Amino acid sequence: MPEKKFSVTLKEIIDEFSLETIHLPMDASKLLVIETEINRPGLQLSGFYEYFNNERIQIVGKAEFAYLATMEETVRKEHLEMLFAQHVPCIIITRELPYFPEMLDLAQQYEIPLLRCKDSTSSFMSALIAYLNLHLAPRITRHGVLIEVYGEGILIVGESGVGKSETAIELVKRGHRLVADDAVEIRKTSNRTLVGSSPDNFLELRGIGIINTRRLFGMGAVKVSEKIDLIVELEPWDSTKIYDRMGVDNEYTTILGIKIPSLTIPIKPGRNLAVILEVAAMNNRQKKMGYNAAAELLQNLGLQMDKKDKVKNWDNF
Repeated sequence: MPEKKFSVTLKEIIDEFSLETIHLPMDASKLLVIETEINRPGLQLSGFYEYFNNERIQIVGKAEFAYLATMEETVRKEHLEMLFAQHVPCIIITRELPYFPEMLDLAQQYEIPLLRCKDSTSSFMSALIAYLNLHLAPRITRHGVLIEVYGEGILIVGESGVGKSETAIELVKRGHRLVADDAVEIRKTSNRTLVGSSPDNFLELRGIGIINTRRLFGMGAVKVSEKIDLIVELEPWDSTKIYDRMGVDNEYTTILGIKIPSLTIPIKPGRNLAVILEVAAMNNRQKKMGYNAAAELLQNLGLQMDKKDKVKNWDNF
């Protein structure tokens, strides 16, 4: 199944970076950008178009401007026309550099948006790439609760009614921050990072109804988005099931091709889930820093640690 493509309008990019509009062939809200990568067309201006992706935004910086300035006007127009004829999404000039008259003529002829910004080329490109990676990232929506605990993003999942929202509200009361309840939108912002978010701060508590966490607990109780560091699955205690008591084996859940550490926590009356998740967050951070308590205990006992990885794939769900 082909991966779904997302898009962002050129108007959103113009507004986000306060770009100056030199030429717009149509309403910028109708022009879509679908490619996360951008390009500095130095090779293209010299005539090399092998492996050129015309869906990328083109950035003209100081080096490209200096190269174009060395050409005669007719030669410069010929080289620029080859670029504009590729029908790229837009061309952005950085550092408020002046544009050549032929650039405006070709932008009008080929209906290519021509824009300009004040920032240096490197800083603008890094900010634009980060923006596009976030807004064009592959994404899925999963049922669960995402909360930040001691700086760790914990995605709490489990069957409906198992107590996810109740655990989240207890964590919020203990000073942690809610990101999303019920439906968590998960974006793959890089090959190593998943970020969860939600458009609102509402939370459902059975018997009470819908509450607004931000209004009830204040701005410090919520967060717009958070990196997912740990997945915790809550399930009713099953006396016939053998649960991991040492934490020797590593459990992972794969989402959008990225492996995230995960835990399965059985619940029954008397277990303080908020405290357990706080400890899980701190322990997960310790493991990322290279310390494993189970490994140290076995080493002290003179035993060898037979570690196994268990991977659950959510991409097939």
